Amino acid sequence: MHRLAPRPWLLIAAAVAVVVALLPLAYLTIRTSEAGWEAIRTELTSPRVADLGARSLALAAVVTAACVTLGVGTAFLVTRTDLPARRLFTILAALPLAVPTYIAAFTWVSTVDGFEGFWASALVLTLCSYPYVFLPVAAALHRADPAQEEVARSLGRGAWHTFTTVTLPQIRPAIAGGALLVALYVLSDFGAVAILRTDTFTRAVFIAFDLGFDRTGALVLSTVLVALTVLLLAGETLTRRRGARYARVGAGARRPHTPARLAALRWPAAAALTAVAALAFGVPAVNLARRLAAGVSRPGSLTEIATAAGNSLTVSLAGAALTMLLALPIGLLTARAPGVLANGLERLSYLTHALPGIVIGLSLVFFGINVAYPLYQSVWLLTLAYAALFLPLAVAAVAAAAAQAPPVLEEAARSLGRRPAAVFATVTLPLALPGIAAGAAMVFLTCMKELPATLLLRPTGMDTLATELWTHTTVAAYAGAAPYAALLVLLSAIPTWVLAARTGILAQEGTR
Repeated sequence: MHRLAPRPWLLIAAAVAVVVALLPLAYLTIRTSEAGWEAIRTELTSPRVADLGARSLALAAVVTAACVTLGVGTAFLVTRTDLPARRLFTILAALPLAVPTYIAAFTWVSTVDGFEGFWASALVLTLCSYPYVFLPVAAALHRADPAQEEVARSLGRGAWHTFTTVTLPQIRPAIAGGALLVALYVLSDFGAVAILRTDTFTRAVFIAFDLGFDRTGALVLSTVLVALTVLLLAGETLTRRRGARYARVGAGARRPHTPARLAALRWPAAAALTAVAALAFGVPAVNLARRLAAGVSRPGSLTEIATAAGNSLTVSLAGAALTMLLALPIGLLTARAPGVLANGLERLSYLTHALPGIVIGLSLVFFGINVAYPLYQSVWLLTLAYAALFLPLAVAAVAAAAAQAPPVLEEAARSLGRRPAAVFATVTLPLALPGIAAGAAMVFLTCMKELPATLLLRPTGMDTLATELWTHTTVAAYAGAAPYAALLVLLSAIPTWVLAARTGILAQEGTR
């Protein structure tokens, strides 16, 4: 166990990063308190809040359960069985991550008449979100030591008993982490629920702020979302602690797993995964392809699309860079100096992840006008919003990557007289760089897809693929929206492939 004392600079840097990420929460606290306790109590006890809370929690529970089932099942099939074309199915299972929920929603709405409501939202969110579970679980299954499973099988335990008592506990932290991201994503999602007309906290907050008739109610609803996030974080932390004793000690020499034979279920399993891929990625792809030609037929549209694409790449790269910079000290502190302070800072970085993008946007507008006016109407304020929204994704990647870098190498460098900064630059960073790069790809991907904060904070005259897409879909101009949607999905597919490669399945020898 590494002590915190030798790394005060890391603690200070992590605390500063968390303070930056919590700026929207400070705005929410100040503006909510201005309403007065009586107004807050009236809002909290209204039937509308109870109804929105029940529907939001139900949607999060349904989608999370479906994503865990689909993500774990798919990960097991591609890593531990003789499923045909496992590399192909690994890529297909990751690709839905490249499809923003609002793109998936508008393609389904424009394809299926009457497609709206709770179950429509649950379907779209599940198809877009299950890679959040699939990717970490697939990586965990690929890296897990097969020795414990082999011992269990040698003692007479069946395949199912071995999976539930040995394999499942090993991957429980990955499942819990993926499920937490899915639940927070569903609570904060705006695009799908808005297009599919499902009343949740996020949609109600957006309507109240957009129309301006109930800002107190919107602030209270956002505060309730923060409270729900705290409860989810507490539950995930307990799960992580219970699963900690199953962690492998030492790197060792990883041996390949012997694939389980599916026998008669081999091709039905492949057909089931094909069907999921067709629903998750095929429906949006076919719909966009059908409308693409009409979308680019208007004179000058190719220039507009290229400009929007360039703006998306610019702000997403800037957002990913700032987010990773803030995440580095928090992730390193969590991996190298675990304790109450490190865990507390890590948990605090998650609090704004469930807030609607419009709340993040409005809070930073307030911050820009009243505190940092030079940042107002600049790209930097938008990148700050991305950092506040997506810091947990980066922190998780940095912490996992740093944990895989042997601390003994850092200690050896320190014993040779190198300063902490030199050790970090020459030892820690090179070892953790692949995992950090995967985290940067995830953040870049989510920045590309983010909508509400981008609508509020982009500089005047700057349009991105996401904002242009939203502008067209709000007036049902699906043909005009198609080129922006297609290019957004295409650009998002690149970091998605990087994330799929990080599972290790694509490089696995003998994979068919």
